[in-house]
Amino acid sequence: MGGKRCDWAEHNDLERDYHDQEWGKPLHDEHLLFELLVLESMQAGLSWLTILKKRETLKQAYDAFDYQKISLYGEDKIAQLLVDPGIIRHNLKIRATINNANRFMDIQKEHGSFDCYIWSFVDRKPIINQWETITDVPASTPLSDEISKELKKKGFKFLGTTTVYAYMQAIGMVNDHLVSCDFR
Repeated sequence: MGGKRCDWAEHNDLERDYHDQEWGKPLHDEHLLFELLVLESMQAGLSWLTILKKRETLKQAYDAFDYQKISLYGEDKIAQLLVDPGIIRHNLKIRATINNANRFMDIQKEHGSFDCYIWSFVDRKPIINQWETITDVPASTPLSDEISKELKKKGFKFLGTTTVYAYMQAIGMVNDHLVSCDFR
């Protein structure tokens, strides 16, 4: 599909496809919610393009982002991941992914699903912003501050306010497509 896109998505096919097919669309599938949580936490300090380029190898290395399997990873699996050139080989991020899989399941037990929990912050309705330019789009908001604090209280790691805001955009809790974007 052609059309005008948000500025950040005009540089290569990976970004275009992600923008056109996924970004900003309300997502409620538990498996995909966890996948994007992992990808966003892996992105901290890196470019989103780096993550998109490694998405398939990350998916393979992390058992298709099966949080139940990931929650059981031990030191042998961590050692294996640390030498895999196809992924983000950051010890703390790998351990955070395992930890976050466990916290994700804790929230499922407590709230029925992670979807119910995370979307409760916006009353299950996406926030539709009206940004004119990419420079208008914030890196974080008071709501992402709040969600980040709540996730940290529940034991999640590598989910600061900027990462949480990017996650909110990724799963469609926030629609930050520019008003000029045909994919809005």
